[in-house]
Order: sequence, then C-alpha cells, then structure tokens
Amino acid sequence: MSDAAVRLGYLAETVRLLFPGPGSPRPYTVLPHPAVPRRLAPRRWWHLGSRVEVPVEGSIAAHLSEVFGRPVETVLHVRPARRANRKPILEARADGRRLAFVKIGDTDRARRLVAAEAAALRRLAVLPLRTVTVPEVLHHGDWRGLSVLALSPLPVRRGRVPAPLLLDAVKEIAATGGNRPAWHGDLAPWNLCRGPGGRLLVWDWERYETGVPLGFDLLHHFFHRALRGMRPPVAARACVAQSVRLLAPLGLSGATAKRTALRYLIALADRHAADGHTPLGPPQSWLNPAVDHEELLP
Repeated sequence: MSDAAVRLGYLAETVRLLFPGPGSPRPYTVLPHPAVPRRLAPRRWWHLGSRVEVPVEGSIAAHLSEVFGRPVETVLHVRPARRANRKPILEARADGRRLAFVKIGDTDRARRLVAAEAAALRRLAVLPLRTVTVPEVLHHGDWRGLSVLALSPLPVRRGRVPAPLLLDAVKEIAATGGNRPAWHGDLAPWNLCRGPGGRLLVWDWERYETGVPLGFDLLHHFFHRALRGMRPPVAARACVAQSVRLLAPLGLSGATAKRTALRYLIALADRHAADGHTPLGPPQSWLNPAVDHEELLP
C-alpha cells in the first residue's frame, strides 16, 4: 500500500473520530493534493481538488471554539499511520492566525504521552531557562473520552542549528533535573530550530525524563541525523565511534562517553520494544553489531 493510501486511510479514521456529527457539513480540502496528502484544511476558493464534506457541529473544532472563546477553524495534519506515537495533530486557527497546535490522545499510549508532555512543559515553565524556548500549555483537558492538549505555536523556521547553541541547550535541559540530569527524549533535528535572540526553540516534550546519563540528547540528535544517510547498523556504530568527540564538551572521559553511547542505543531499543514498533528493524540487526563490537559494558 502506498504512503498516500496509508495516510488517507488514517485520515478517514481521524475525521470520523474528531468530526463525528451529526450536523451541517463544511467543505474541506486535502492539501496539497490527495496524491500527496499532508493537511486537511477548510476549503478556500483557490483550492484545487475535490471537496471533502466534514460535519463541524459537535466536533473538535466546536470544542476548541469553546476552549478559546472564539470561533476556531482546524487544520488537521495528515499523519503517517505507521508510527508508534501516532496521534491526531491539529492547528487551531482564528482570524487568519494560528492559535495553537493541538494533540489528541486517542489511545492509552497517546494519552500517556500527551499527559507526560503537559507535565514536562508545566515543570519547565517555572524554570529560568535562558537558552531553550518551549511551548506554553494553553489547555489540557478531555473531550468525548479523548485527551486534548493545546500548545502555543513557536515561530519555527528552517536552517541548521549551530553546534554551540545545541550544546548550550543540552546542558540547560540536563540541568532541569537538578541532581538527576534530564533529557528531552527526542531531540531530533525536526523537533528544534534556531529562534530569536540566540535561543533554541524545542517542541515535542512527550519523552522528557530525568535520571538519565548526561549526553543522551546529543547522541540522539547525532544518531537521527546519521540515519538520514546511513543504514541503522552503520549509524549505530558511528554513534559509538563519535561519542568521545560529541560528549567531550560535557566533561565526559572517552570510556564514559562510549559507555553512555551504548546505554543510549540500548535505551532506544527498549523504547521501541515497549512501543511495539521497530522502525530500525530488529535490534539484532542494528544494535547488536554496535554493542558486540565494544567491550565496555559492566
């Protein structure tokens, strides 16, 4: 089945969940095209393609209108269906501007992730962060048995993040745990960008956790950049090989850096196993070669 077909199938399920009706339908459009589905947005006169009729009364759009106290339109992101942490994601818009990004917890796992992100962001909101900018929790509640988390939008822009800024952010995130270093949990390139005032904008805090080895975030960022051009076994070995260079600015010795890289890769494999999801393939194909190559584990 093609990616477009998978996305459209998941979109149909999501529309039934979030726009259950009854009520007068409103025309929406799959953008940019049904063959490349990425968003489902209220139809405008300049939209090409066929109309999709979506009932709005009693929908998530109506609920968010009540939450924000004004008429809200929603743009639904057409997500890849084959993701362990998949969940409906919407943009809430009013008066031509984006009010919030909205995450919907529609399964037990998604509800746990939504709740974890809300808790993490509330914790971070009271800390004097100087480098990292995080979204604000605008609303966290329930609707029709679903968890609803609305977050303030960040001014995202493209461009590679300078290494010194990333390092400062990793140190600051680790410091939020006090004596128990914290990590973002998914500090991949697509979850951050350079922001105004020399700060780093960071979103998707679902996997934030304290009490982990210092350096996990840097390793995660490197590993997922490496995966863009390498097969998982090669990227995993590169993660271990480059760990000494990557983690030296954090004050880690060479031996500690390599142990940290191995612990990170094992933690990632454990996460995938807990999610019932193997995006990198079975661990014996990508993790074992990296671990077996080293004799550093106690």
